[in-house]
Amino acid sequence: MTNWLITGCSTGLGRSLAEAVLKAGHNAVVTARSTAAVQDIVAAFPDTALAAALDVTDKEQVRNSVALAQDRFGSIDVLVNNAGYGYRAAVEEGDDQEVDALFATNFFGTVSMIKAALPAMRARRSGTILNVSSIAGRLAAPGSGYYSASKFAMEGMSDALRKEVAPLGIRVTIVEPGAFRTDFAGRSLQQTGTKIDDYANTAGPRRKENDKTHGTQPGDPNRAATALIDLVSRSELPARLLLGSDAVNVVGTEVDNQRREIDAWRGLSVSSDFLPDDR
Repeated sequence: MTNWLITGCSTGLGRSLAEAVLKAGHNAVVTARSTAAVQDIVAAFPDTALAAALDVTDKEQVRNSVALAQDRFGSIDVLVNNAGYGYRAAVEEGDDQEVDALFATNFFGTVSMIKAALPAMRARRSGTILNVSSIAGRLAAPGSGYYSASKFAMEGMSDALRKEVAPLGIRVTIVEPGAFRTDFAGRSLQQTGTKIDDYANTAGPRRKENDKTHGTQPGDPNRAATALIDLVSRSELPARLLLGSDAVNVVGTEVDNQRREIDAWRGLSVSSDFLPDDR
C-alpha cells in the first residue's frame, strides 16, 4: 500500500487516477478547488481516501494539503501534479493577466507542491513525483504557444529536479499525455477574447468554436490511470512517459524532425567553434 496525493481530481485524468488508486487498495488525498467535486470518491473509500481543498496557486492550501496527507497517512509516497488547464491564443493575442494565471497554475503551482512535499521525502530518502505535462511540452501548435510554454517550463524544471533528487532516493517522471476524452478540450479549455484576422488560418482553427476534436480523442483516462499505477510500481522509471498512441506518433515524428534539422545545419553550427590556429 502506498500513499498518494493527487492534484486536480474533480474531472479528467485526476479523477480517473484517484479512483483507480483507491480501487487498487492504496491511500489517497484527493484534491480539488472545491471538495464537493470529489466527495463521491471519498464516500466510496472512507478509510483510505481524504478530500482536501486545493487551489495550487494558494500557497497556504498547498501547505495544508501536504500536512493533511502526512497527518492522516504518515507520508506522501507518490505526488501527482496533475492540476492544470489549456489556453488558446496566438502569441500576439494573449492577454497578460490570463497568461500570468496560466503559469501560476500550470508551472508555479507544480513548483509549490514539489517544494512543500520534498522536505519529508528527503528525510525518508524515498518518494515518487509524477509531473503531468503534455505532448505540448515537446512541440507547440499554432494557438497554443502559451500553454506549451507553461509545459516546456515544467519539463525543464523537472529535468533538473530529477537529477538533483535521484541521489536522495526520490524519483521524478514527466508524464506526457496525448489527447484524452476529458474536459480538457471542453469546459476546462480557456482562450483569449482577442481575435486578430491575420491569424485566422494558423491559430484560428484551434479556437474552441472551431475545434471539433472534443469527444473524439483517442485516449481513455481510465486506461491512463492504470498505466500510471503500473509505472509507479516499477523499480526504474523513465525521465518521460508518453501516454497514448497519438503521443508516441506525434512526439516520435517531432524528435525525428529535430534530428534531421540538427544534421542538416551541422556545418553552420560547428563553424562557430574556436579554433586554436585562428589569428
